Amino acid sequence: MSRFNGKVVLVTGGTSGIGKVTALAFAKEGAKVVLSGRREKEGAAVVEEIKKAGGTAHFVHADVAKEADVKRLVDETVAKFGRLDVAFNNAGIESTGPVTEVSEAEYRRVFDINVWGVLASMKYEIPALLKGGGGAIINTSSIAGHVGMAGVSVYIASKHAVEGLTKTAALEYAKQGVRVNAVAPAGIVTEMYERFTGGEDTEQGKAFAAMHPVGRVGRPEEVAEAVLYLASDAAKFTTGISLPVDGGWLAQ
Repeated sequence: MSRFNGKVVLVTGGTSGIGKVTALAFAKEGAKVVLSGRREKEGAAVVEEIKKAGGTAHFVHADVAKEADVKRLVDETVAKFGRLDVAFNNAGIESTGPVTEVSEAEYRRVFDINVWGVLASMKYEIPALLKGGGGAIINTSSIAGHVGMAGVSVYIASKHAVEGLTKTAALEYAKQGVRVNAVAPAGIVTEMYERFTGGEDTEQGKAFAAMHPVGRVGRPEEVAEAVLYLASDAAKFTTGISLPVDGGWLAQ
């Protein structure tokens, strides 16, 4: 199956976790993949893994919190491969702490990456997509964009913002052939999840897994499948949604 033969796909936050696995999945299905992140060694390793499997990939060192980096990332993608067809805006960070303990520095750190990073990415991706006749954007939200959760105030707020940006951009460009959707994962085994819970085998990890109706947390591959669906022609009548990949969490 090669749903993305000839397509050019950009993945931010592509050096590990969901971003890395999704970049590999796009490449496996024929896409030319550009991945970005702040860790050059890890980015180069992902590119090498894709190339060894017969795919095409390119890494760009970029910090999505910096507009100049985002512009350069999109420009380099188009210069390298001639177009842009799909963008997966996945870069993000976690944050913990109640409302009364949030510092201005922590707020800006999280919102600069989780919110401005998505907004700035779409700002430059959309014109590139339009030049090619349209395309698809998928933003990484979270179940945290749908519910409240004590002790993670700034992260919750940032993901609610991603939900709003996704819906707004979808409406602004619906008639121009650019579809904008989001995925909303619950617990997924990644570096971020390990930092948040201490690991699957810890007491906190087991308790968090039990909060999912299916009785476990997810895997990055399960999120990647949702992203590829939203990017594909199978979802060509779908825009402005946030697709939960959550083991039933939001059904509770």
